[in-house]
Amino acid sequence: MLETERAVVAAAARRLAATDLVLGTAGNVSARSGDLVAITPTGAALSELTGEQVSVVDLDGRHVDGALTASSEIDLHLGAYRRFELTAAVHTHAPISTALACVLDELPVVHYGMLALGGSIRVAPYATFGTPELAESTLDALDGRLAVLMANHGTLALGMSVEQAVENTLLLEWACEVYWRAAQLGAPRILGDEQCAAVVEAVVSRNYGKPTAAGAATRAGAGR
Repeated sequence: MLETERAVVAAAARRLAATDLVLGTAGNVSARSGDLVAITPTGAALSELTGEQVSVVDLDGRHVDGALTASSEIDLHLGAYRRFELTAAVHTHAPISTALACVLDELPVVHYGMLALGGSIRVAPYATFGTPELAESTLDALDGRLAVLMANHGTLALGMSVEQAVENTLLLEWACEVYWRAAQLGAPRILGDEQCAAVVEAVVSRNYGKPTAAGAATRAGAGR
């Protein structure tokens, strides 16, 4: 059941472990397909996870398939799927993001790349892991964003695919590192509303980030 989703979830977990964004068994990945969710199991080494080990639950958290019990953060994932029209979630204890989540109330926009996540990143209030209180506060802080920092805990990123949720996690960790490095040199400059709006306008007008006919021709010529 959900063999493809389970394989993708396991591959994402191994990738996150290889990039040191998750350590040991700490962190979880899920993918929604209709009324079912493939989610990493509790207690499994993410660096070695296989698709067969990934659990399948329904949107009420009832176990449907898989030999192992679903992640202890299941409320976080299921709550995200009930609230947002997205189909993948990644929770990590990424080191730099987690460090900033111990000191900041919000990660401001220090680079326009953060606009892909929705702008400044809120820090959800601390609550004990695996509790409904943690899920509720995290999802409230996530509103209008694709990522959130969890105070003294870690990160949550969403996407329309597991690959996108992983990329959003990587982007958040990169933005946190940019802020952290800049803060070592002085007070980081923050992009204001007008500057952010100008970036959005430029992205739309230039079709930024998408292949163009000229770009395709250049690549074709380079391949000859």
